[in-house]
Amino acid sequence: MRKRFYDGLAPDLRAGLLAQIRNLWTHTSTALEGNTLSLGETDFILSEGLTIAGKPLKDHREVVGHARAIDIVYTLLDRDRVEDQDLFKLHEAVLTEVVVDIFSPVGSWKREPNSTNAIGPDGRQAIIEFPAPDRVPELMRKWLARFNAVQAAMEEEVLDAYAGLQLEFVSIHPFFDGNGRVARLAANLPVLRSGAAPIVIPTERRLEYLRAIAAYQLSIPGFPSFDEFPINGERSAFTALCASFAAETRSLVAAARRLQAERDAR
Repeated sequence: MRKRFYDGLAPDLRAGLLAQIRNLWTHTSTALEGNTLSLGETDFILSEGLTIAGKPLKDHREVVGHARAIDIVYTLLDRDRVEDQDLFKLHEAVLTEVVVDIFSPVGSWKREPNSTNAIGPDGRQAIIEFPAPDRVPELMRKWLARFNAVQAAMEEEVLDAYAGLQLEFVSIHPFFDGNGRVARLAANLPVLRSGAAPIVIPTERRLEYLRAIAAYQLSIPGFPSFDEFPINGERSAFTALCASFAAETRSLVAAARRLQAERDAR
């Protein structure tokens, strides 16, 4: 039986901690993509099942979908392998009720080229074009092979796994939309398997986070027609950045454990 970050907590404390982490994880990941709901509003929607007056319906659907995707992630913890169909289920969850057409499939790899704007390390604007749709199945086959190989990563190696898997996923950009959210969900599986709480990206560090990803993508030789993902300074910088993001969920776990210790001491 693998250890879990909530092991040893009374049922009510465990439920409270899981809700706190669900709320924070959902709020930060959706806010990175432009969702306008606050942490408190996210908690209200997920806890009460009600909407917030004046807020877009799209934003409500995004947080409900992301919370559903977190439930899927927890179910994958007891699986030895993750397959592309599991990633498709995560994609379907985070893009719940999004109206799309045949060229923007939900729960399947992209069918049209995609790109993004970024600010390079030199401060200049750049267009980052991602690998073409016909390359995605093979690139994701290799990504899943690497992913399943690090599922048993030791605690001291799990940060490299989290950062590397996330960087590679968003650099392949296999879906027409929702890549960042799916990447942050999937990359947390090795973290959770190690017994640690998930890593979340603070909303106030969004620009720093996105620029670190862009810097890595711009450093890949021949991108988007590349052969290998490089292990370089930009990748190391992103890994170090991710290390600084782990504190917030750890503080929630520590607070729950203090409450448990106080109970046990009575």
